[in-house]
Amino acid sequence: MKKINIFYWIFTGIFAAFMLFSAIQSIRNTPESIALVSKHLGYPLYFNPMLGIAKLLGVIALIVPGFPRIREWAYAGFAFDLIAATYSSIAVGDPASGWGFMAIFFVVFICSYVFYHKKLNATA
Repeated sequence: MKKINIFYWIFTGIFAAFMLFSAIQSIRNTPESIALVSKHLGYPLYFNPMLGIAKLLGVIALIVPGFPRIREWAYAGFAFDLIAATYSSIAVGDPASGWGFMAIFFVVFICSYVFYHKKLNATA
């Protein structure tokens, strides 16, 4: 149980840090963020802060103990976000070097999710 807990918090902490950094950039609507989301990918300007707030709420849902149903929704939202970001990059014609790094996010995300369920099963 202790190993599962440690791995869960390592992967969840890394993933939450990735998403928190991304959320802050989106909420602040930094020039780099606008250049990527609005100019490069073609999304409207209002989309960026909205996405940042959703990511911030998702990070909170992953970190705060309890509320398993909300945590499941947060994992689902992050899955949609990662898939949509990767697809958007592919759709605008970015080479694999532009979207291939997303595999790192997917691996950390999947490990966090798998260890979350192992943790739930171990406590049940």
